[in-house]
Amino acid sequence: MIQLIDKITNEKALQNAVDRFKERNIILPTFEQQRNPELIPDKIKNQLKDVGLWEINPLNLFRITWKNEPKDKGGLFGDVNYIELPSAITGVKAKIVLLLGKYFPTGAHKVGAAYGCLAPRITTGEYDPTYHKAVWPSTGNYCRGGAFDSKLMGTESVAILPEEMSKERFTWLRDEIGSEVIATPGCESNVKEIYDKCWEIRRTREDCIIFNQFDEFGNAVWHYHTTGNAIEEVYNKVKPENGKLAAYVSATGSAGTIAAGDYLRTIAPHIKVVASEALQCPTILRNGFGGHRIEGIGDKHIPWIHNVKNTDVVTAIDDEDCMRILRLFNEKEGHDYLRSMGVDEEVISNLHLIGISGIGNMLSAIKTAKYFEMTEEDVVVSIATDSADMYQSRIDELREEKGDYNDMQAVRDFEKCLMGSTTDYMKEFGYYDRKNIHNLKYFTWIEQQAKELEDLNQLWDDRQVWDNIFNQVHRWDELINEFNERTGLLKKL
Repeated sequence: MIQLIDKITNEKALQNAVDRFKERNIILPTFEQQRNPELIPDKIKNQLKDVGLWEINPLNLFRITWKNEPKDKGGLFGDVNYIELPSAITGVKAKIVLLLGKYFPTGAHKVGAAYGCLAPRITTGEYDPTYHKAVWPSTGNYCRGGAFDSKLMGTESVAILPEEMSKERFTWLRDEIGSEVIATPGCESNVKEIYDKCWEIRRTREDCIIFNQFDEFGNAVWHYHTTGNAIEEVYNKVKPENGKLAAYVSATGSAGTIAAGDYLRTIAPHIKVVASEALQCPTILRNGFGGHRIEGIGDKHIPWIHNVKNTDVVTAIDDEDCMRILRLFNEKEGHDYLRSMGVDEEVISNLHLIGISGIGNMLSAIKTAKYFEMTEEDVVVSIATDSADMYQSRIDELREEKGDYNDMQAVRDFEKCLMGSTTDYMKEFGYYDRKNIHNLKYFTWIEQQAKELEDLNQLWDDRQVWDNIFNQVHRWDELINEFNERTGLLKKL
């Protein structure tokens, strides 16, 4: 049966963690505080005024939230960070909004997903920060977030990611965090190679505990509560007078972010939850495989933590469109053309806040709005996991490969990749379509990764299992409060 993380399992390891945190002045935020930073003690907020957003400082655990003030240093908290894309860019009537991961520590929201995996293990004694190393297998941002969290929580990390990921990821992990970095063969879609390395580590390194984002429910739990609540707040802020929350779009990736759709279903039962993937690797759409360039959305399998019963549609996006729009949104000539098409200056100045996977999500949102013939009353929400600031080396590579950007190319990219977006490469699911997708988990998780068949069936058949999984967070907050009480650090503030 699916096991919840709800009780202390190793008192000695727990005491070691308490002693380590007390020694290094580390206080754990509750998940409720990450949703609602106004609950953070004022004395911690005052200290944060002197701390940089990416600084290796345990206080930055309290900045694992969608509500950081958009400042590099000293910012506190406000509303959820988002960008609303006008029809002049999307070509559709529906209101399309992207939440922005740029203003998390590390520049991506995966730092929250990783916290949802590591914090419960520390507060139950399953992970001893004085002995264990946290292994973060990922196609990019998750291992960065995990390594950052590990550093802040006084423990060592091992980052595993494909060798073809952007240079910025490797440099930061090695030079800024001091993480052990393992580069596996292949690109974004070579997830099995990452899993193979994890099995090697399990066999040879007993001090390592693997936090696989694809099967760690803490990833989905964090997004269900934190991202789901953030989307609800943004929707209530931007909704038209007679509007409705019509769709939520998320790259499947590890299936953490898409779990926000499970929460949104509780407040908007009619919502369409849309999975976005690369056309070059259409795993859900066509049981397909292949390499692609939409960094951060690993594929070629169905994640263990994906509640596919709650997914209504899949869209597949051509990675070439993403790379062309990356240049349109980040080159001067692209900005000039968008300006000539009536795009507001403030919007243009913020387009760099959308990274490659965010562009893919935007294109999926446009396809969704067109497919369901959405109107001005419909709101479609998606995620920009990170920003284009993470991909400057990719832009440089495109310049070298294709030459300098120019006005004519901007016209082509705008008309073909944005205005020319179509509803092909989409599929709307019925009950047995969803079951077919769920059944694909067997080949990865039962045959290769040693999961139990009983658990696979429970994830489909048991109507309460997902509610139980998502609502662990309330027990986790109790454990965090008990842990902080044992360190005594909150009392000393």
